[in-house]
Amino acid sequence: MCEQSERICFSLPEWVSGYIASCRPGKSLEDRMAMVIGAARQNIQRETGGPFAAAVFESDTGKLVALGVNRVTAESLSMLHGEMVALALAQYRLHEYDLGGQGLPAHELVTSTEPCAMCLGALCWSGVVRVVSGATEADARKLGFDEGPKPGNWIQELNRRGIEVVPEVLRSEAVTVLNDYRQRGGVIYNARQLRGSPEPGR
Repeated sequence: MCEQSERICFSLPEWVSGYIASCRPGKSLEDRMAMVIGAARQNIQRETGGPFAAAVFESDTGKLVALGVNRVTAESLSMLHGEMVALALAQYRLHEYDLGGQGLPAHELVTSTEPCAMCLGALCWSGVVRVVSGATEADARKLGFDEGPKPGNWIQELNRRGIEVVPEVLRSEAVTVLNDYRQRGGVIYNARQLRGSPEPGR
């Protein structure tokens, strides 16, 4: 009989704290995206996860709340996409499941690649007021990553919920990281192939 654990923990790579200390993200979206793309690059160069990263910032000040990198293979948890890690850390640190809660500053998520279907769902309930993305879904799919059954009108759906979307910020730089991952022979991971679909998962 299997004993169920009452607590699940995951950790960021050791290099992340030093990376954060070395960065001084400015108020522009490009500055924030550059920091996130840099984290994705470090993640593949140090072989600590996939080619994706995300961060939660205070929208008005640019203050970093939490930085997340993809930890799917490192932690054997399919949910640990960069966006999910960043949101979880931000909510944990602020002791608030709603990042748009009363008395809190407005928060945004900056992600090196458009959110997949799972991360899109998480964004709807996260409380962020803005999502900024770099590489597109099509860019990720070119590597073989499966973005899931994400609706084509996902931007309009987030807008309808009061979440602004700013796509393709520093897209070429983000795509460079994806291509570097492929050239390094990075794992395109998935539990199994979907029947009738050649695409593995992200």
